[in-house]
Amino acid sequence: MSSNLAIVFQERLEEVEEYLNFLSTIEAQAQQGPPRIEGAEHPITTQQQRILYSSVYLQLYNLVEATMSRCIEAVSEAAKENAQWKPGDLSDSMRREWVRVTARTHIELTPEKRLESALRLCENLMDSLPIEIFDIEKGGGGNWDDSEIEAFSKRLGFQLDVSQPVYRAIKQPFRNDLGPLALVKQLRNRLAHGSISFAQCAEDITVGRLIELKDKTVDYLKEVVNCFIRYINSFEYLLPERRPA
Repeated sequence: MSSNLAIVFQERLEEVEEYLNFLSTIEAQAQQGPPRIEGAEHPITTQQQRILYSSVYLQLYNLVEATMSRCIEAVSEAAKENAQWKPGDLSDSMRREWVRVTARTHIELTPEKRLESALRLCENLMDSLPIEIFDIEKGGGGNWDDSEIEAFSKRLGFQLDVSQPVYRAIKQPFRNDLGPLALVKQLRNRLAHGSISFAQCAEDITVGRLIELKDKTVDYLKEVVNCFIRYINSFEYLLPERRPA
């Protein structure tokens, strides 16, 4: 699974870049007059251009959330791979996640359902059963930015090792006093909840700035993916003494 992370990331990224290439063509045409799609009766209006531009925030956030979902799923798959690991093999942080999922401690349950979850946990521990079902809880959608990614990594028991230039770029305010990822999250959520129109969202933005936003976001995500791959390939989800030599 970890070997597929970079491939899946690249496939999603190509979709965003294809769309930005399309917007670049439209913006270049606009320098010569109202841009027009070949064969269309009417040219593209300024408002339509803004609507197209604002969709980049949705696509970038889709890339962020898809990337984190795949990374977390890869950790889950590694922990239950071939049913070879037991709860006692997991690192302290990962065992905490396993208890959280198995006992469903983060979910409101009736007393009967709470008892069922507790019994399931006890059975696994008493019988020393291998881990076969383990899907790490990702939390609600719409919340991923660099701070949330860092916090989730610590929750799994490792520190993101991001190069200084990329780290500075993702923390430096890009617009509205927000860094690139925080801005993408905010605008995506405002669009999704209807608190801003698509035309308003893309006011005073150029394709060049959108590409810059994409580049900063992608540079950070690439390093995050590599950190997760190293975490999995080094068996850091296990106790040090349980890791294969």
